[in-house]
Amino acid sequence: MKARRSVPWRDQASITVRRKGRQVLRVSRKTFRYALVLCGAAVVALLSLAFAWLAEIALEWNRHWTSAAPWAALAVIPLAMAGLRWLTLRLAPMARGSGIPQVIAATAIPAPIASSGLVSLRQALWKIPLTAAALLAGASVGREGPSVQVGAAAMLAWGRFWQERIGVKLEFRANELIAAGAAGGLAAAFNTPLAGVVFAIEELGRGAAVRWNRLALSGVLASGFIALAIAGNNPYFHAAAAAGFVQGSWGWTLASGVLNGAVGGLFAATMVRGVTGLAPARWRPWLQRHPVRVAFLCGLVVAVLGCLTGGATYGTGYEQTAALLNGHPVESAWFGIAKWVATVASYVCGIPGGIFTPSLAIGAGMGEHIVQLAGPAADPRTLALVSMAAFLAAATQAPITASVIVMEMTRSQDLMFHLLMATLIASLVSRQFCPRPFYHAMALRFHKEVMHPHHRPSAGPASAAPPSGAQM
Repeated sequence: MKARRSVPWRDQASITVRRKGRQVLRVSRKTFRYALVLCGAAVVALLSLAFAWLAEIALEWNRHWTSAAPWAALAVIPLAMAGLRWLTLRLAPMARGSGIPQVIAATAIPAPIASSGLVSLRQALWKIPLTAAALLAGASVGREGPSVQVGAAAMLAWGRFWQERIGVKLEFRANELIAAGAAGGLAAAFNTPLAGVVFAIEELGRGAAVRWNRLALSGVLASGFIALAIAGNNPYFHAAAAAGFVQGSWGWTLASGVLNGAVGGLFAATMVRGVTGLAPARWRPWLQRHPVRVAFLCGLVVAVLGCLTGGATYGTGYEQTAALLNGHPVESAWFGIAKWVATVASYVCGIPGGIFTPSLAIGAGMGEHIVQLAGPAADPRTLALVSMAAFLAAATQAPITASVIVMEMTRSQDLMFHLLMATLIASLVSRQFCPRPFYHAMALRFHKEVMHPHHRPSAGPASAAPPSGAQM
C-alpha cells in the first residue's frame, strides 16, 4: 500500500482559503440575487400603492360630481366609457379588462412575446390612469385585477433588465417572474400577503409550468409586507365583529353557497360570452364593427342603474360592502342584482378594470337578500361576509383564494370554516353554469390572440378578440 502523500501546511492553508473564497462568492451571489428580487417586490408594492392612491382620488371625485348632479351621469358616463374604449384600442389594447387573464396567458408563452403585449410595461402603465378614469366616470370596476397585470409587467421588466442588460443571472424563468410580480401586486393591493401566496399557487399555478421556489414566494410576501409597512397594518375592510350563526342555522351557509354559486356562475358565463355572444346573430356584425358605440350603450346601462340606486352601483362598491359588513343595509333594496348588471356592462364593453372588488360588493348584496329570508336566524354581518367569499369563489372558481382573501381582509379567522364551506359549494355550483374557470377561459383567448394574430377580426367589442366577440 502506498503511503499517503503529505501536503505542506502552507498548501493546505491555500486550499482552505480558496475553498472558503468560493463559498463566500456563492453566498454573495445568492444574497445579491435575493436582494434584487426583494427590490423588484418593492417596486411592485410602490406601484400598487400609487395605483390605490390614484383610485381613491378618482372615487372621491366621482362621489362629489354624482352627488352634485346625479342626472348628469346619463350623459357623462356613456361618453366617458366610449372615450375610454377608444383610448384603450389605440394606446393599450392588451390593457382591457381585468389583467389577470393576460397574466395567466403570459406564463405559457415565450418571454419576448409576453413582454411586448400581454405584460408589456408600457401597456400596463397605461392601465393605471385608464382604470382611474373609469372609476372617476362611475364604471363598476376594481383596481385589484389591474394591479396584478401591473405587478407582473413591472417584475418581468425588472428581471429582464438585470438579466439581459446588466448580465446578472437571477436563475428565474420569465413565467416565474411574471407570476411572482402578479401575486405580489394582489398582495399589495389588498394588504393581504398570505392571500397573495394562495392566489399564486391556486390561480396562477393552475395549468402553468411555474416552479414556486422559496425565492419567488419570498418576493410575493415581500410585496405584501412592504405595502403593510407603508400603508399600515390595517384590514382592507374595517368590519365589526360578526356575531356568527345561531344554533341550527347552518342551512343559511349552505343557501349562501348555492345562491351565490348560481348567480356567480351566470356572472362568469355572461362575461365569457360578451356583448356579441349574447346578442342576436343578425346584430353581431354591427357590434363587432362599432366597439366604441357598444361602450357608449354599456355606459348608458351603468348610468341608468346608478341613478335608480342613488349612485350605489358606481365604482368599486367598497362603501356599500363596508356598510353591509357592519350591519348597515344600503338604501337600494336590490343593490346586489343592480351591481351584478353594472359590473357585467362595465366589463364587456372592453375598458380597463377588474372584477375583484365589485364581486365582493355583489356578494355582500346577495347576503343582504338572504337576510330578508333568514330573518333573526342569522347575523346579517356574517351572511354578508360569507356571501362575499362565496360569490368571489363562484366568479373565479378559486375557493381557497376567495376564502383566504376575505378572511385576511376582514380579520375574520373565527369564521374560516364557514367561508371554506360556502366557497367550496359555490365553486361546485358555478361549474354547472360556467364549466371553465372565468380567468382561464379568457386567458385561452388572449393566448390565441397573441400567438395567432391573423385570426383576429378587423374590429369588435373585444378589440381583436375571437369571432365570438366575448370580452376578456
